[in-house]
Amino acid sequence: MTEPAAETRTHRNAPDVARLIALSDAMYAIAMTLLVINVAVPAHLDDAAFHKALSDALPNLGAFALSFTLIAGFWRDHRRILTALPTETAVVTRLILLGLGLVALLPFPTGLLAEYASQPEAVALYAGVMAAIHAVHATLLVLTQHQVHPSPASSAAVTRRRFTAQLVSSVLIFGLSVPLAFVNTEGAMWFWLTLIPAHYVLGHYRHRLPPK
Repeated sequence: MTEPAAETRTHRNAPDVARLIALSDAMYAIAMTLLVINVAVPAHLDDAAFHKALSDALPNLGAFALSFTLIAGFWRDHRRILTALPTETAVVTRLILLGLGLVALLPFPTGLLAEYASQPEAVALYAGVMAAIHAVHATLLVLTQHQVHPSPASSAAVTRRRFTAQLVSSVLIFGLSVPLAFVNTEGAMWFWLTLIPAHYVLGHYRHRLPPK
């Protein structure tokens, strides 16, 4: 997904932050596990029914792979954001809980996308949830930027801002695909692939920046 803060300095977390990290890990693990519930083939089928059921399960398997990859990226980004925090605030806690709630919701739009990928509402809902999670992470980075990196000119602070830019690009791409889904449903899903060059360009530009 993104390559945020390998260069950022990790602080010693307060107990409240450590508890938020533990809660987040558990929520992400549950969401990842629930994704696979929609991937199933009924038992005791004859040969013809088995092959049909296996074929019917492929969209579920594809949606699972897509969402698992994205959730894994969300978890990595989320953990790196939290482990850099020396302490938490009420606003940060509320944002983290909002993000976790959206992640817990993901199995529903994932199953909907697998079964009704031709329906614009299914694609729009999936893209909307993805955009919202990226927006939460970007907001967390902006709100905690000064707390984590008091010097805005440091290389770690610059890296963190580039990470924020990558997240904002994800918000824009998923957000724009919501109305696009009602014009061209398949085109909206293909539009998600622009995340790859967008993140590459932003990451490449970040790495070309001269050291501070």
